[in-house]
Amino acid sequence: MTKEIIIAPSILAADFARLGEEIAAIDTAGADWIHCDVMDGHFVPNISFGADIIKAIRPLTKKIFDVHLMIAPTDAYLEAFAKAGADVITVHAEAGPHLDRSLQAIRALGKKAGVGLCPATPESAIEYVLDRVDLVLVMTVNPGFGGQSFLDSQIEKIRRIRTMIGDRPIRLEVDGGITRDNAGVVAAAGADTLVAGSAVFRGKSSADYADNITAIRAAAEAARAPKLQDNSVQSMRTKESALIR
Repeated sequence: MTKEIIIAPSILAADFARLGEEIAAIDTAGADWIHCDVMDGHFVPNISFGADIIKAIRPLTKKIFDVHLMIAPTDAYLEAFAKAGADVITVHAEAGPHLDRSLQAIRALGKKAGVGLCPATPESAIEYVLDRVDLVLVMTVNPGFGGQSFLDSQIEKIRRIRTMIGDRPIRLEVDGGITRDNAGVVAAAGADTLVAGSAVFRGKSSADYADNITAIRAAAEAARAPKLQDNSVQSMRTKESALIR
């Protein structure tokens, strides 16, 4: 199932002294989703922000809030993030012993459920929960800090997860080191939702952010074009073959 490319700027790279202005700027610039990286200093070696910040910025935009919980444990905090305004809540497969239960809890709160994988975690970790999720997030850096370099080793994992997903209505998100230079590679591998922090918040104005978002989107869509054309040709051939029979 081919989905449109979604660009989700990570506000971890925003200027926190003027966070409200930054939210408005990326909204105007063409962000599809707003990615919120929540870090606890325990599951990952950094602390970012919590549910109160998400609640405070929620009235500033109508865009989807894509909340990525890099915390452990997670279950005790799911309701707080749901009430704060999260639309998608992603928990890590590595963050707790009962992933299936956590995903059920997110959906019971009326939210889309996502599962994240750190670079060293194989895709087999999510094999038995795919029918519980709306999004799979592949980390292409080791989580905890913004501005890291993209890990090429994750490309094959993205391809394998795309195959695992098949026709399920699940988004495949990539987070970590995404730029206009590698957006095409991850999109060609099967990703349809791209998180970008530093690569979006480069510049000083909404116009700069718009140029950055447009460049990332264009690179991703251009890389998918040959594959979409191949799929279209194959579909036509299948229909022609059926008519012949």
